[in-house]
Amino acid sequence: MSSQKIFLFDFDGVIVDGMQEYWHSSLLACEKYLNSPCISVDQKLYKRVPNSFKEIRPWVKYGWEMILIVHEIIKTENPLKIDNKDDFINNYHQNCQRILSENSWIAEDLQKMLDHSRKYQIDKDFKSWVDLHNPFFEIIIFMKELRKREIKTGVITTKGKIFAEKILKQFNIFPEFIFGYESGSKVKIAEKLAKTYEILGFIEDRKKTLIDIKQNSETSHIPCFLADWGYLKGSDKYSLSNEIKLLKLSDLEELVAI
Repeated sequence: MSSQKIFLFDFDGVIVDGMQEYWHSSLLACEKYLNSPCISVDQKLYKRVPNSFKEIRPWVKYGWEMILIVHEIIKTENPLKIDNKDDFINNYHQNCQRILSENSWIAEDLQKMLDHSRKYQIDKDFKSWVDLHNPFFEIIIFMKELRKREIKTGVITTKGKIFAEKILKQFNIFPEFIFGYESGSKVKIAEKLAKTYEILGFIEDRKKTLIDIKQNSETSHIPCFLADWGYLKGSDKYSLSNEIKLLKLSDLEELVAI
């Protein structure tokens, strides 16, 4: 085993609460780039994140899905609301594919729109865009403590690398590695890192990702922690296997002793 040690982190929902940013950037993408005849964007929509968006967020895997969800929420006809969101969630992936097909959209194009939306905001008013992210200060302190102990840190996110990097810099966090959606799946990234480093843990708020890591023979040895402060589905905290530990922000002090 390598003497080089590293601790891995998801980004949105683990290091920062990016709910406002995701809503704001996806809404802006719908307004500026999507050219959909089905929506009308009222500026009041930017001021508050709808509960339906918050409740669907735990099912999201990729950023482009956010644009699709926002589009459904703000549609002028048959919008997605809190009273019909369960039907949407129950067949989440099928519904996403259906909406892509119905509108002749391509997932990669939606992802580019989201990236364009973020770049537009950064160029126009960087501080306002950064302020849409609320850091979990306990994690920030934990990451700085790891650095003091000469343990490397890596961030694996489905956000674009350039955007995660800009946000982390504002919190004076400089991980040795930042992997965005451009780098491929989190399991493959962890698999590659495991060849060089002793991975002391991976904190993630998407349970399925941790299950995939545990089921992969190359990464099954990695200690996995499910962040209970993140974007969790109602059932995520229950029926966890012994291999995945539910982690609270108050537990981070204990992890420092690893």
